[in-house]
Amino acid sequence: MRKFSPVIFLPLIVIGCTTMAAGQTALDNENRGAVAAEDIRATPAPMQGLAFAKAHCAACHDVTDGQTSPNPQAPLFSAIANTRGLTDKTLTSWLSDSHNYPELMDFEIEDKDIEDLAAYILTLQSADYKPPIQ
Repeated sequence: MRKFSPVIFLPLIVIGCTTMAAGQTALDNENRGAVAAEDIRATPAPMQGLAFAKAHCAACHDVTDGQTSPNPQAPLFSAIANTRGLTDKTLTSWLSDSHNYPELMDFEIEDKDIEDLAAYILTLQSADYKPPIQ
């Protein structure tokens, strides 16, 4: 029988010990990566909200700052964003209830799109906002 030199195996043992914490399995390591990816996407994405707004809301609303709404009855997104007392919670709640919308809208927004849309609208909040002259 041949003897194996500890010089060859020592680096392998050290590498194996440093890649996983005590009590952790390789499956735990794989799952941790998957959870981290889910957590990243679970965060609302304002740019996704802007894309949604341009695709679904811009026919009636001004969805960016500084323009006028194509439909004069539809409020500017910047005006919505700067409504006194508006928070992420109040905005997502309002957007979640499709009964709030005028009949002209006649569509529902998926939960993920609501979070992204609310995150985008809130980026339009400004301490020096001045409402347009009516």
